Amino acid sequence: MPTDRSRPRVSANARLALACVVGVCAMAGAAYASVPLYRVFCQVTGFDGTVRRAEAAPTRVLERTVKVRFDTNVRDAPLTFRAEQVSQTLRVGETGLAFFEVTNTSDAPVVGQAVYNVVPEQAGAHFRKIQCFCFEEQTLAAGETARFPMAYFIDPEFATDPDTRGTGEITLSYTFFRSQGGG
Repeated sequence: MPTDRSRPRVSANARLALACVVGVCAMAGAAYASVPLYRVFCQVTGFDGTVRRAEAAPTRVLERTVKVRFDTNVRDAPLTFRAEQVSQTLRVGETGLAFFEVTNTSDAPVVGQAVYNVVPEQAGAHFRKIQCFCFEEQTLAAGETARFPMAYFIDPEFATDPDTRGTGEITLSYTFFRSQGGG
């Protein structure tokens, strides 16, 4: 019958070292996962002005109107980017359609994507996109100009939310940037 003395003993230092390695690995994993998890959290909740995707427009359209302004920016890419309209006024629940134009001003192809947010942030939970060029990367040939549609609506819950009840204007802001490895 083996005794306790025959089993190898793990020293306190070895246990501490193992705990430190496990802790460092857990923190590195959490840091790696934090950006995608935060993105998913924002898209699900509308937090920080993040717009949600929708499959279809609501069946209820209210009389209340909201003015939607469009803001476009470019970051570190040889592109020009503009909204074809400065703003649109639509009824809450009504589907809006806006168009945006992007031009590659370089002599080489560019792969880019637009990111977006809504101001005021509280409106992000109610701003829904049905179709948007921003859902995926776009490739533009040298000198090419592309026209992209964006279909959206303001969810009828916007009208009863205490945080947005008095809001009559929303700004949808896009920033177009070059994708990693994207020309």
